[in-house]
Amino acid sequence: MASQSANLWVLLGLGIAGIVLMTRKLKRAVREDLGAFVRKLQLLPPPQPAPPKAPHPLTGLSFAASDVFDIEGYVTGFGHPDWEKTHEAAARTSTVVSTLVEGGATCVGKTVVDELAFSISGQNKHYGTPTNPAVTARVPGGSCSGAAVAVAANIVDFSLGFDTIGGVRVPAAYCGIIGFRSSHGTISNMGVLPVSTSLDTVGWFAKDPSILRRVGHVLLQVPFAVQRNPRQMIIADDCFQLLKISVDRVVQVVVKATEKLYGRQILKHENLESYFNSKVPSLKASPAKKTNGDLKISSIRDLAEVAMFVQRHEFITNHEEWIHSANPVLDAVISKQLPNMPQTAEVDIENCRLIRNEMRSAINSLLKDDGILVIPTVADPPPKLGGKELQSEDYQSRAFSLLSIASVSGCCQVSVPMGFHDKCPVSVSLIARNGGDRFLLDTVNAMYATLQEQADIASKSKLTKNAVTREDSAEIAKEKGNQAFKEKQWQKAISFYTEAIKLSGNNATYYSNRAAAYLELGSFLQAEADSTKAISLDKKNIKAYLRRGTAREMLGYYKEAIEDFDYALVLEPTNKRASLSAERLRKLFL
Repeated sequence: MASQSANLWVLLGLGIAGIVLMTRKLKRAVREDLGAFVRKLQLLPPPQPAPPKAPHPLTGLSFAASDVFDIEGYVTGFGHPDWEKTHEAAARTSTVVSTLVEGGATCVGKTVVDELAFSISGQNKHYGTPTNPAVTARVPGGSCSGAAVAVAANIVDFSLGFDTIGGVRVPAAYCGIIGFRSSHGTISNMGVLPVSTSLDTVGWFAKDPSILRRVGHVLLQVPFAVQRNPRQMIIADDCFQLLKISVDRVVQVVVKATEKLYGRQILKHENLESYFNSKVPSLKASPAKKTNGDLKISSIRDLAEVAMFVQRHEFITNHEEWIHSANPVLDAVISKQLPNMPQTAEVDIENCRLIRNEMRSAINSLLKDDGILVIPTVADPPPKLGGKELQSEDYQSRAFSLLSIASVSGCCQVSVPMGFHDKCPVSVSLIARNGGDRFLLDTVNAMYATLQEQADIASKSKLTKNAVTREDSAEIAKEKGNQAFKEKQWQKAISFYTEAIKLSGNNATYYSNRAAAYLELGSFLQAEADSTKAISLDKKNIKAYLRRGTAREMLGYYKEAIEDFDYALVLEPTNKRASLSAERLRKLFL
């Protein structure tokens, strides 16, 4: 009897253990997609064309679409069950999804977005917050959280997102993958639910830069063109000061990768706050000034306020009627902002349009056709799940200050992963002018492997974060020289450039910059000598040829000066300064 009782307890124990094991397996199965999807489906591409025609460009690739893109026969959920209940199934598939399927890709489902695709946290209380594969205890970022997670977890090859003020860029940065925001107006929004029409644009995620580029070529429908290398890589120094991690490490990865691929001469530094102050005068009369009453707020933070103002105003314009009729329970991020939105004056709306036009013109003027602006994607590491940081004004201000640059100007931007810091993903963003999407896709495809290589070297470096190499010290001295030059303190600039040369004597830029300061002082022999040294170190340093030509002209060496200006034109045929100088000297002296 005792033996039978013991056997019964063993069987009961095994049964309970089995139930527990099955429950765990069931939970694991439910979360195998990490909560990325709201609906699984399958849209198959058309049959391959018969030879000798080329196969579809996206053949063999799978993708998911954020739940703001219409797919025929399914209700587009917009991240809220009340929206789904009050809307009919889509009558046709969005242009973007159709284009990708016709291009050979298979759509396997719709992914979670933040409630009404409004915030950047990636949290959704209705459908659950997708798990960030890069760091599970932290938010995945939004609004297109599920799309980013699906790529980061290798469930799909790429995914579609939608970026208003960071909807693609933030989750890409937080999940450690590549995220591309296209130029405003370049890709059709037909069949996509709007958040803010002036800011909304299609974006996509991938882990592989070549896949990112292939998808971009299909969506942009751009004709074949020879790939161009960037001629300017402009680092926005003041934007990197917003970072919560080591600034030097991130910047140096970009610097080293750029030097290796294109040479040091294309690197430049810019203070965007000063630049926007001079090039975007309408910011001084922005609605943000009236809201916070703080005239000392920086132009970049002003820009963030303008972007959020436009988002709120246009979101209400698009969806106020539904909000009043359906009376949904809204997330605190939305409910906190929308009811308190003051009556918008027409003058404020018009001023926002002016700011947008001035911003686009300013960025286009800065970058031209072959420039890249480098900024952090986000200032902070991914906040902890359920943390209060997401609601803090400081966090929001830092994030939107960086995100609003491309959103307001309508430029294209790509977020590129750069390894980890304190177990959290780190990223950097490259921005090209509006319409420069192909150029940006080509650039990130060309730079990606080298950026990863340099990020890996930086992470393995045994130097402490406080240790500074001679090369780093030289760069710091050069930047101080540049600042002194801008302030027209020529002798002070020469001193800093000289310090940089002592620390790193094989850098052409240091000699060329010192030559520029010598020219301002009328020290033409020294300017010629420094320019000659710069050219010996870098035969493609256009500025050095221009400066040596100017010095030689002032010294009366006209024939040699013309030769320098002519050689600058060989390197850069569109250089007006070289062209005008050579033509003027020929008329006068030949």
